[in-house]
Amino acid sequence: MENEGIVLDGAKVFWQGLKPKLKAERGILGLSIVLAVLAALAGIHILAVLPFWIVLVAALLKRSIPSAEPMPEAAPRVTETRTDSLIPVLNALDMPVLVIAADETVLFQNTAAEKVFGTIPPESYLSARVRSPGILDMVRETIATGKVNQIEHSERLPSDAVYVVRVAPADIGGDVQSGRVFLLTYRDISQTRRIDRMRSDFVANASHELRTPLASLRGFIETLEGPAKNDTKAQQKFFGIMHEQVTRMSRLVDDLLSLSRLELKSHIAPEDSVDLVPLLGHVRDSLQPLASDLDVTISLDVPEEPVFVQGDRDELIEVFENLIENACKYGQEGKKVDVRLTGKGGQAEATVSDYGPGIPAEHVPRITERFYRVNVEASRSKKGTGLGLAIVKHILTRHRARLLIHSEVGKGTVFTVRF
Repeated sequence: MENEGIVLDGAKVFWQGLKPKLKAERGILGLSIVLAVLAALAGIHILAVLPFWIVLVAALLKRSIPSAEPMPEAAPRVTETRTDSLIPVLNALDMPVLVIAADETVLFQNTAAEKVFGTIPPESYLSARVRSPGILDMVRETIATGKVNQIEHSERLPSDAVYVVRVAPADIGGDVQSGRVFLLTYRDISQTRRIDRMRSDFVANASHELRTPLASLRGFIETLEGPAKNDTKAQQKFFGIMHEQVTRMSRLVDDLLSLSRLELKSHIAPEDSVDLVPLLGHVRDSLQPLASDLDVTISLDVPEEPVFVQGDRDELIEVFENLIENACKYGQEGKKVDVRLTGKGGQAEATVSDYGPGIPAEHVPRITERFYRVNVEASRSKKGTGLGLAIVKHILTRHRARLLIHSEVGKGTVFTVRF
């Protein structure tokens, strides 16, 4: 009885599986029956027709039945579907954010991250784009332990920047493996660090440079109040020297403040387009009275077509005023300053050449440092503050441009600004 139940159940399963096949092929089966009957009526023996009909029916029933319902598509990764809903939120943030999977691949970067670090292809490994061992170790530790970590990280290119880099796990649904991602965020603290450094540098530099003129003023005032109280001739002499010292301090403070402002925004590249051809003409005209007083001729060679660069017009004027004024003052012996501008293929290059005594090779790498002077007495006699080339360097760093210096003793100096 038990075996009989098994046989009946097997037959039931067989007919249940056969029914949909017969239903699917009913049109062709009906046509084959009609053809078989017509063949028999035409005089063909039934035993000759039957085998071919059986083979045809078997072949039809053996065919796979097309599914009435579409095959379900592979379910997308939970992390992808959940992350998609977060994209508008992450793109609205002003700090760079990277979404990292548990296998250290980058699932997504927001708009701020793309602007700062460039485009990172999806599913690429974090280690292929982030070279800092400290950040990579921190991310791996957080992936392993699930704990929040952060470090301070400095970038050198495209400009100096300091970030607090933080990584934290985020559960976005699903199980722990497929529903957990890690947010790597970069908080820019460059301005805070620059302000701290600016304060300390300002105190150190100002105290060093202001000590001498302040001491001179104090000595002259004491002399005028004492021994020279009734000496009109000495008073006139001392008043002239005091005025000169006060003017020097005023120039020094102005340059320090200008340098401090430049440092605060050195990581923000200017976005305006500036034509260097009329700009250099303006600078030459403004310095013509100084050049005439020093008996120096300023020669300007610029192309006829415009030469555009991305920059801030006022700051670029300050750059070329500093370079040409220095060439006139310190290359005065050569009686001539050549200014030449070239532009080709989106590149621009401006050179300022003098034919003075030149700069010894050991001093060239350091002349853009604050208060560094090749000849202290010559610099002060020409009313220099020691900050002009430092200001030029900071402006060009903000403009993503380079300052090249070539000098030969006895032949002169060439300053090249390359955009």
